[in-house]
Order: sequence, then C-alpha cells, then structure tokens
Amino acid sequence: MDRTDAGGDADRPDHLPDEGSARAPVTIGPGLYLVATPIGHARDITLRALDILAGADIIAAEDTRRTRHLLDIHGLRRDARSLWPYHDHNGPKQRPRLLAALAEGKSVALVSDAGTPMVADPGFPLTRAAIAEGHAVFAAPGASAALAALAVSGLPTDRFLFEGFLPPKSAARRTALAGLARIPATLIVYESPRRLAGSLAEMAETLGAGREAAVCRELTKKFEQIRRGTLTELADQYAGEPAPKGEIVLVIGPPIARVTTPEDLDTALRDAMQNLSLKDAAAQVATALGMPKREVYNRALDLTGKS
Repeated sequence: MDRTDAGGDADRPDHLPDEGSARAPVTIGPGLYLVATPIGHARDITLRALDILAGADIIAAEDTRRTRHLLDIHGLRRDARSLWPYHDHNGPKQRPRLLAALAEGKSVALVSDAGTPMVADPGFPLTRAAIAEGHAVFAAPGASAALAALAVSGLPTDRFLFEGFLPPKSAARRTALAGLARIPATLIVYESPRRLAGSLAEMAETLGAGREAAVCRELTKKFEQIRRGTLTELADQYAGEPAPKGEIVLVIGPPIARVTTPEDLDTALRDAMQNLSLKDAAAQVATALGMPKREVYNRALDLTGKS
C-alpha cells in the first residue's frame, strides 16, 4: 500500500527538487536502496531510480550484464568496480561484503534482473540482514511483472495472492494448487513457457474448470500478448500449439462464488453417475458447481467405496 508521511520527504537523504524546478545533482545518503527496473520496455524506469543508479556507491545486480546494458541505454557511466554481482549462487559470499560497505556508510542500490527487488529474487536475505544490523533501507518503487499482469488481466484486484513459481514437478505442483483452491482471492503465478499447457490443465482440474484466468506473456515488450478465458479454454488453446516463448505471468480469478452443501454435491454426483463413468461424472459436476475437479472426484470415490 502506498503511504505518504505527514512530514514529507524533505529530510530523506535522496530528496529530489520539486517538479518544475532545476534538477540539481542528487547526493545519495547511506543505506540500502531497493530499485525497481523495467520488466521489458527500457523507458519504464523512474527518474528517482536513475538518480540512485547514477549516485550510489555500489550497485548490487542480479545480472551485471543486463544492468550495464540498462545503464548504457540511459547514459549512465559507472566504474565497473562499483557494479557488484549479487545473485542466488554467490549470495553467502557477497552479502558480508555488501553489509560491510553499508557499515562504512556507503550507499548500495540493489537491482534484480527486471522488476522490483524482493519479488521472486535473491534480495530478501540481504534486506533482512541489513535491517537486523540497523542500516536504513529505502524503496524506489516502479515496474513489477506481477502487478502489471494483475492490472491488465481484467480480474478482481481488491484481494490477490502472489504465489511466485509453482513447483516444477507435477505431483508437488498439484499439492500446491490444492492448497490454493479455496483462497478467496485472485492468484498471481509465474510459469515457464514449456510447462504452461500442462500447468493450465492441472489448474483447471484442481482449481475449477470454469475459473477465469489470463495468460500474460512478454509484458511491455514488442510481442506482448494477453489471452483471457476460463482455465479449461486456455489449457485447450495452449495444448494445441507449440510452447510459447518469453516470460509468462498467470492470473487466476477467485473461486466461483456458489454455495454448495455436501448434500447438494452428493446428490449431483449420484445423479450424474447413473449415466456416466465416475471420472466423467466428477468432471461434469465439478464444472456445474464451480468446484475443483479433484475434490469432486475424491468425493465420488468415497460415495462408491473406491477410495
């Protein structure tokens, strides 16, 4: 949630002049700065972020090559010695160096590959450690793939849950989805292109075939694509195509608000199983009642004594 302090920002070390006045050189005070960078379009970066990246003593980057390219695009010339790699693999070794720099009163700008640090990237341990040691931590907000996808999905935004990446293996992924099925919120998930079709099919089975969803691919980039529909519709579309390319965010609407008592479910299953196989009956009832297919299937097994 955005917050404006009553006292304003005049006492912050990175205070900028009012809009419309001359832009004076900005001195970056000591502390850790969590700087959001573009998720695609290079111009999706704030003026404050550029000031911090130009003036910070150290830039800790998940990918120094990508960060160097971003700096070059915006005409920021930085000494290579001030650009430090910081990622999952070197975190245990690099964090003490960064914390030592903060202890010396230096300013450290943390950037991820793209988007806002702390969201599905290695910034969390560093930020926790900096807070524990009493260093100032500031946010320079900006682009976020999760929020961008939520905004364009057309799905409810009043309550949402960011789940990040689901487990890559099917069994673990189904377990994770089962835990999300009843949460009354829009879900935001990152997914690999090669797993997209399979994940959508599992989501349709576990979360409910009729739940609305959006597949957001390559947001803010040249080949940006948004597809909307039910989980079943989207699963069928992607199952019949080659795996897409690019970065993907899935947004799944909240559970369909239908009040179904256990008695209603049992009656619907018994009626359906008079003419259909157990599996087909469960699928039909799950769609009709807006319930997760696996939950309905398991209840059908109970009713027939096959569980």
